[in-house]
Amino acid sequence: EVLHDYFKQALIPALNRKGVKHVGAFEELGEALPKKIYLLISYTNMQNYQEVADALDNDAQFKLDAKSYTEASQEEIPFNHIESSFIRSTTGFPNMVKPAENSTVFELRIYESHNEDALRRKVKMFNDSEFSIFEDVGLHTVFFGANISGSQMPCLTYLLAFKDMDAHKEAWSKFGPHPEWQRIIKLDEYANAMNEITRVFLKPLAYSQL
Repeated sequence: EVLHDYFKQALIPALNRKGVKHVGAFEELGEALPKKIYLLISYTNMQNYQEVADALDNDAQFKLDAKSYTEASQEEIPFNHIESSFIRSTTGFPNMVKPAENSTVFELRIYESHNEDALRRKVKMFNDSEFSIFEDVGLHTVFFGANISGSQMPCLTYLLAFKDMDAHKEAWSKFGPHPEWQRIIKLDEYANAMNEITRVFLKPLAYSQL
């Protein structure tokens, strides 16, 4: 509860006050170990990130609300480490989109490429064609971008939202046969643009704003 209370009562409200809206908070579906909590925080740009971070350092209300977390003993802190990835949005999907209120299943997907040019080509594939296919088949995107820091680079990352697992299965079943997908996967330009997929299913925590 130390960590959940910090997110719910201190960090997310403080981010909202600084103009950062729709902060997502998730945990993995199932019983995967080690357990993880995912936060999705959308900034206008890198400068905005630094401005918000500096503002939190000088926010008296945030410091007061976070006191039970910042003053917790080592034994009370319920995590081993924090991992952060910065993800830059693309021209084809420039802004985070708040999903439908009834979304209960989120699919986080990370596509790794063998080098930066392969990643560039995969991002172009999305910008030019895949986003329209997603829209056609009901794959509702929350965010999309190429990673500029993190542990699986070079890679891109995106998040999809679904009403439930049945809606997830139905949407993906329409993707493969889609005529535009069948056309672009045969193009030499996009050959060998991706070599590894990581897929994680998430559910929103009670205080998630997504």
